[in-house]
Amino acid sequence: MIGALRTPEQQIVTVFGGSGFLGRYVVSLLAQRGYRVLVPTRQPNMANFLPLGKVGQIHPIHANLRNEDSVAHAVARADHVINLVGILQETGRQRFDTLQAQAPAMISRLAKKAVSFTHISAIGADANSESAYARSKAEGEAALLQARPDAVILRPSLLFGPGDGSFNRFATLARMLPVLPLPGADTRFQPIYAGDVAAAIVAAVDGRVPAGRTYELGGPEIRTLRQMMELVFEVTKRKRAIVPVPASAARAMGSVMGTLDWLTLGLMPNELVTTRDQAILLESDNVVSSSAVAEGRTLQGLGITPTTIEAIVPSYLVRFRKTGQFDLKRNATQTMPDLLAPRSGGASSDFHPERASGPAIGQQASR
Repeated sequence: MIGALRTPEQQIVTVFGGSGFLGRYVVSLLAQRGYRVLVPTRQPNMANFLPLGKVGQIHPIHANLRNEDSVAHAVARADHVINLVGILQETGRQRFDTLQAQAPAMISRLAKKAVSFTHISAIGADANSESAYARSKAEGEAALLQARPDAVILRPSLLFGPGDGSFNRFATLARMLPVLPLPGADTRFQPIYAGDVAAAIVAAVDGRVPAGRTYELGGPEIRTLRQMMELVFEVTKRKRAIVPVPASAARAMGSVMGTLDWLTLGLMPNELVTTRDQAILLESDNVVSSSAVAEGRTLQGLGITPTTIEAIVPSYLVRFRKTGQFDLKRNATQTMPDLLAPRSGGASSDFHPERASGPAIGQQASR
């Protein structure tokens, strides 16, 4: 394998979708490992938020998945290729069929030199699904495996982390609306930290993930959509009523919202738009299958301990409180931190002057 012959510093990894939410985690970890990273994007000048890495280590380059010549150029020198490209909603020329069904096999065909190919799909990919999103994901996997039987396919559940489109969206809705209509309120998810998915991807690039298999990645807990919304309310200190929306009504509402978004040329707030296709997705659970668990095709099977929601989400949702992180009343310490206090503030005050690093407040140091 190439990893045994050359160091990461001598290898190039091309990351399609590297400028997106998950991509930033992946590019950052690859840079930390020492790899040289190319990030194909339609607008390289808009990729200034990519991790910096060492001088010359990370390069955004122009490429468009609808232009094979540009893709061929992006993978011409790649030792490893990662495909993170995916969309939840079709807009303009960004179509499920082009980006999710056809692109994976096209990229792998052009990346003849690449030693490894890692593809990010999604739990719920199903060739027989009513959802165009889920069907295109399944078609992309099948076409890729025909072209590259040794590809590593990772199917994560709902991603979370700073900048995500899930918990941030829930918190925005809670701030905007007094009552929240919720399609799929009892649908189960297994939210997974984007940093853990990135760790699995980098492990695949390192050659530490058995090739030619499909892995399902989920976090340590299964929660319904309603439970995740309630967690958002708890963190942001907001009280909102949740109104479950039946599947048939959710589909109808999705059709209306999708049409309105199209008629307004995409000017509607993203947080308010749930398309009919997305409503269909919310009718099915999004959790790791029992077969994947039994066969070790999970995050734990790859030797990665999943991160809990509580360890990450509160840190970036605090800004959605009424006065954000500057809410002194809610953030105030209940007891005086009085290691340096002149006298005890009571039984719960943790008064231990013997542990103090200096004199009590208002007193002079002993000579």
